[in-house]
Amino acid sequence: MKLYACSHCKQLLYFENDTCLHCGHKVGFEASGLAMITLVAETEPERHDSNDPKRKYRFCENARHGTCNWLISPDHPSPFCQACELNRTIPTLSGPENLARWKRIEIAKHRMVYSLLRLHLPVRAKEEPEEKPEEEGIAFDFIADLSPTERVMTGHDHGVITLNIEEADEAERVRNKLDLGEKYRTLLGHFRHEIGHYYWDLLIAGKPAIDKFRKLFGDEQKDYAQSLKDYYKTGAPADWADHFISPYAASHPWEDWAETWSHYMHLMDALETSYSFGIVVSPREQAMRTKPSKDPYLIKQFAEIIDVWLPLTFAVNSLNRSMGHSDFYPFVISPVVMDKLGFIHEVCQAAAPANG
Repeated sequence: MKLYACSHCKQLLYFENDTCLHCGHKVGFEASGLAMITLVAETEPERHDSNDPKRKYRFCENARHGTCNWLISPDHPSPFCQACELNRTIPTLSGPENLARWKRIEIAKHRMVYSLLRLHLPVRAKEEPEEKPEEEGIAFDFIADLSPTERVMTGHDHGVITLNIEEADEAERVRNKLDLGEKYRTLLGHFRHEIGHYYWDLLIAGKPAIDKFRKLFGDEQKDYAQSLKDYYKTGAPADWADHFISPYAASHPWEDWAETWSHYMHLMDALETSYSFGIVVSPREQAMRTKPSKDPYLIKQFAEIIDVWLPLTFAVNSLNRSMGHSDFYPFVISPVVMDKLGFIHEVCQAAAPANG
């Protein structure tokens, strides 16, 4: 994530801020320029850029719920921003609990969409998700369980991503994390995993990259349902860490791709944040010496990214241990996994010129 500041008073801002807490100006995120804009009000709901009165904006419709701070132009055909246009179903807002859950969901989703835009990948809403599910595009359904016996399963189907809103409940998510033995279960991780399935359909299926995919990840044509059944019955192989980023990645090549894709997005976003803050990790050992002098999204060779990533995570893990917390980054990247991550980087780099 880039480091943003109020253009009026230079106060640093979080990506989710809609108001500068120092000077009181409204602020909002403008997706086409990936910029945080400081605003001056005119006739509501229209506002203009404090640095350029000719540049006018209004907030996304979901700003009224406190779930979005993205801006759109006054003549934008939809009341929703690029991220919120992807929503097909939102939780029932009859009580404060669901609103709080939805807000946490949107924070994670907006960060995920930001990363997709930084990668110059196509991000557009699915126009007819029910009538033509095979059509390209993304749609989100955020749904609660209908009853204790009618559970909503988080998953992906032809660009439609369903998320059980209980994942926005911290206690429930930690319980699921422990039950499933997952080291890193977050809302943002869910979004990055599920969107990985969509971009497999878009960038790999039926494309020249499929041959290299199968060489690295395996043949996705093997029975998916049976593979998952076998995984939940026997678990991952004992040597899974030599070949996969997580135990679940061992279940099927599609899940291996989604887990590795999610990890790639984690890695790139964290490195961009480190770069934006000018964080330098320079231990005495020459092998650990690094300086994040480049925006990771502009680095062509994945090996250069890894050379920065590994020392950074070692340093942050050490900080966490100093505070008595578990590791921030509880993963070991094997050479096989590094090749998979490098392939994803290649695929994104190849897609960027045509869609950027």
